[in-house]
Amino acid sequence: MRQRRLVALDVDGTLLDHDGHMSDAVRDAAGDVVAAGHHVVIATGRSLHATLPVIERIGLARGFAVCSNGGVTVRVDPDLPDGFEVVERVTFDPAPALAALRAILPNATYALEDDTGRFLSTERFQDASFGVEAQGVDFARLLNTTAVRLVVYSATSTPDDFAEAITQAGLHGVAYSVGWTAWLDIAAQGTTKASALEQVRCRLDVDPALTVAMGDGRNDIEMLGWAGHGVVMGQAPAEVVAAADAITGTVDEDGAAVALRALLG
Repeated sequence: MRQRRLVALDVDGTLLDHDGHMSDAVRDAAGDVVAAGHHVVIATGRSLHATLPVIERIGLARGFAVCSNGGVTVRVDPDLPDGFEVVERVTFDPAPALAALRAILPNATYALEDDTGRFLSTERFQDASFGVEAQGVDFARLLNTTAVRLVVYSATSTPDDFAEAITQAGLHGVAYSVGWTAWLDIAAQGTTKASALEQVRCRLDVDPALTVAMGDGRNDIEMLGWAGHGVVMGQAPAEVVAAADAITGTVDEDGAAVALRALLG
């Protein structure tokens, strides 16, 4: 292929709608980009086991995926015993962030992905993005666990409330992003989808100018800026749109399919 691109694709709000459904148009377009020989890399906040079904859905038999907002990088290969292997996990000590945030958000629910891929949570907190059932533990257990990803959820807080809490907590040594709802994702300092994708790009020896990224959320801002061509979904917040080079339709309009078809010429 004369121009074999690295195409990084967010999942929720990009490939999947807000009900977790992938349309036939998006599935077929993504599958055709894979079949054309481009390096399609799923890049998501989802954890590994919540990402694997998406990889299978688009027919990505060999390649890479970036999970947990850059905390976990996976190589997919049907010749491997499990069909995949974790090539990198970036961990951190969550205790300082947990203690600072709980002092400000005492009624929030907390969960983390540990360095083995398990999820531990307070109040039996579960979410589809975990990919596995979280084990209920007390807060003290979280403080003493090595983390890949820390999640904070509060049904009574807004994204602005979380932004204020982050400022008040003075978090240092971690990276964080605020979601569409009252949801905060925290990873190791310097760890984003973009940082993991850069490692994948180097492994694949793809020219930076031939990188494409597509996303819709605040955790996609660094990725959109990293890419040679960043495409943002039509429903994205203004600060995410500002990070991209082009805008496509909303997820409900199959905007990802339109942008992927454009890559095929």
